Amino acid sequence: MANLKGKKVVVTGGAMGIGLAVCKRLVREECDVTIWDLNQEAIETALKELSGEGGKVFGYTCDVSDKESVKELADQARQDMGQVDILINNAGFVRHGMFWEQPVENAIRQMEVNVNALFYSIHEFLPEMMERDSGHIVNVSSGVAFSSAPGLAAYTTSKWAVWGMTDVLRLEVLNAGKKGVKFTSVHPGNILSGMFEGFALNAFGTLFAPPVKDHDVIAKGIVESGLKKDRHLVVRPRRLYFSMMIRGLVPDVFMGKLALMAGLGNCVSKYKGRKGLAHSDAAAE
Repeated sequence: MANLKGKKVVVTGGAMGIGLAVCKRLVREECDVTIWDLNQEAIETALKELSGEGGKVFGYTCDVSDKESVKELADQARQDMGQVDILINNAGFVRHGMFWEQPVENAIRQMEVNVNALFYSIHEFLPEMMERDSGHIVNVSSGVAFSSAPGLAAYTTSKWAVWGMTDVLRLEVLNAGKKGVKFTSVHPGNILSGMFEGFALNAFGTLFAPPVKDHDVIAKGIVESGLKKDRHLVVRPRRLYFSMMIRGLVPDVFMGKLALMAGLGNCVSKYKGRKGLAHSDAAAE
């Protein structure tokens, strides 16, 4: 099991939700942590909460979909911490509603924050990890990467892309002979509070994907399973693994019917998250 003490970490979307829960665990492991988030007020609150818990903590306002901002703050992270051993791409953006009922800008913004931003951050830190043959990149995907969710078309698309990106980069690094550089894809199910409050399946669906009680369940999976045990996949709740198995065994026509039987067709009917034209306000997932 890997020892995290003294590791230098960048967490995007680190001031709220899963990101903040991860930061709390990392500072208790005596890591130095840099938070990137768009919400300056949340950053200040997080820094106060995390101070004195363990390692040093830094916080900067960052639009992760802005390549120049990522580059500038990557340099700042190196200046503050010396190097970056772990990158956790957690920042996410969502707008719900049927695809044809929304401005196409909603879909584009979700791809910019959830996918393009990972290109920028990984491209900044991966080369130096390769050179050292040491490092770990964690990308937060979603449970909807296993089973599509009507009403979240662009978000689902982006999270499938995150999973695919993580998997192919892991193989590229292995092919290059760099066994010390690790990749983890994280797949949270429905968390009862925060960004996806109100997202729900029916009674049949919750048998396969019960809701997650809080963000720390995912944070624990990232730190204890992903970082310490080098797991390629972190899935919470673990029952979501059945979705992967069923998809591989069941014909698509039946898979679609099962998904609708589980309540995915109405999963956002009571959703309390954000709806409408996307602005530059990517939130922590």
